[in-house]
Amino acid sequence: MSFRKRQWELSDYPIDIIEQTPDLNSSYNQTRFTLPRYIARITRWWAISGKGETIDEAMADLQINFQTTMANRRAGGKPQIRPGLLAPVEFASQELIERNHELSEDFIHRVLDLEWAWISDESSLADFHAEPDNTVLVNRIREVYAVDVSDIESARLPEILNRIAALGNFKAPL
Repeated sequence: MSFRKRQWELSDYPIDIIEQTPDLNSSYNQTRFTLPRYIARITRWWAISGKGETIDEAMADLQINFQTTMANRRAGGKPQIRPGLLAPVEFASQELIERNHELSEDFIHRVLDLEWAWISDESSLADFHAEPDNTVLVNRIREVYAVDVSDIESARLPEILNRIAALGNFKAPL
């Protein structure tokens, strides 16, 4: 039936409902990582889902996320994905991160304490730890670069890197 239409509704897509049970031994078992009882998602799509304590809540959340995603695709000139097809994985832009490329590499090593990481313009400090807040990484940034970023509410890495570049003692290698 999906070949007869160009615009599809959520009801045209096959939906998976997943019931989750928390792992009480996980380091991610904190209030920041509250595990919803149900996840609803379009079969073979990984980027759009809905969550809730009931199946109806998860489906309502999925409906909102589906409508937002489809509106964004239309606004960007992209076609809607036909039911039954695998949705492509789309990565966030790195345009803002690339403006401070050397600093971002240094930041990954010295602040995040990782050999490597893929970071985008949408990445935030919270993506790189399981603590209840960003205090540990904010303090490490202060120690490494002598810059306070505690007032950057979004904790988005492009904003943090811009502040470090403007105020910090980072010098790019020659």
